[in-house]
Amino acid sequence: MILVYGLGRSGLGVLRFLKKRGIPARFYDDRPKDEEVAEALALGFAPDWALEGAYREVVAAPGVPLAHPRLRGLAARGALVMGEAELAYRLSPTPIIGITGTAGKTSTTLFTAHLLRGQGLKALEGGNVDPPLVSVVDEAEVAVAELSSFQLERVHDFRPRVAVLLNLGVDHLDRHGSLEAYHAAKLNLLKNLTPEDALVYNEEDPRVREAASRTPARLYPFAPGASPKESNLRAALEATRAYLDLLGRPLDESALEASLKTLPEPPHRFQIFARKGEVVFIDDSIATRTPSVAAALRAAPPPIAWILGGEDKGADLEALKPLLPRVRVVLAIGRDGARMAEALKGVEVVAIPEKEGREAMRRAVAEALKRLTAGSVLLAPLAASFDQFQDYKDRARAFREAVFALGGEPWTPSTPS
Repeated sequence: MILVYGLGRSGLGVLRFLKKRGIPARFYDDRPKDEEVAEALALGFAPDWALEGAYREVVAAPGVPLAHPRLRGLAARGALVMGEAELAYRLSPTPIIGITGTAGKTSTTLFTAHLLRGQGLKALEGGNVDPPLVSVVDEAEVAVAELSSFQLERVHDFRPRVAVLLNLGVDHLDRHGSLEAYHAAKLNLLKNLTPEDALVYNEEDPRVREAASRTPARLYPFAPGASPKESNLRAALEATRAYLDLLGRPLDESALEASLKTLPEPPHRFQIFARKGEVVFIDDSIATRTPSVAAALRAAPPPIAWILGGEDKGADLEALKPLLPRVRVVLAIGRDGARMAEALKGVEVVAIPEKEGREAMRRAVAEALKRLTAGSVLLAPLAASFDQFQDYKDRARAFREAVFALGGEPWTPSTPS
């Protein structure tokens, strides 16, 4: 019997995946929501609220830490704890392209699936990006999976045909406890690769390069570009070439050229969306890691009013100090913003005291506009959003609402900034 631990997007996707195969399971959630429980019951599964069953396998949602006492208890009773990526790999014959890294996973995943579709393959994306991997793996010729460290820490036999390792920076230290544990989780993507598989890797990241030197897989290095989008596209191009090579198919250059003209634009990733006079507003709400924020600070027009803060995940601010001459003011929001900003010497910091997220964002934008007559207001928070917002998308909506309420007008540059 299988236990699905944690409902939500991932857990309900797993239950639907199991139902399609006629595989019996039960479910459990630490904080069950009525509508999710109702959906699980409607699928024909029963709960085990006391966790009394004997389980061979536990499929745990990525939000449940492996160190959770109940998960540890289930493991001690003989259950193998895994995630949806492992389950999809074990139960579906569809080949998987697995993509991970500290920054750039979502864009690279969307670009790779898009380019492969342009080559005539039914490529579908899923995993950490919507929808869950188990929701697309049976429908695809090849599944392109964005994989977080939370997902990769619970794989065992999982073996992608193409693995893509973008970078290894600092993130999620609050969850993994150390940089070494975080990187070890990421590198689980590579652990089962064979000479029949391919590894696309960032040749300029020393940690990534060292990991690549230890794998038997065919190597496809890429060099980062001048912007995050260019870097992610280069990785996606190599992933596309690698998978076509495994199929023994040549790359259709004319189809590729057409695909490059219609690349998807993932939302809330360095989007210039409005302006007021000579000040532009940039939504990079997804930028919660140091490499992403560094790229945003390099690309945003100076002087920059930088909105920073939220729930600190162990951010490395030291690496951002060389970019501070581009910054006019730091607007520190959220639970940890003011404390994080203490590390930034030589630049004005305004601590935004409002506890409610939308009030804080409106105050931050107002303070920015008091100080700028040109340049940019950049939301690149370097922190999680859950102290004040539902998620990074809700944080982005709050930023945009504040901008338009304070006189910003919708605007997109005709050429990349």
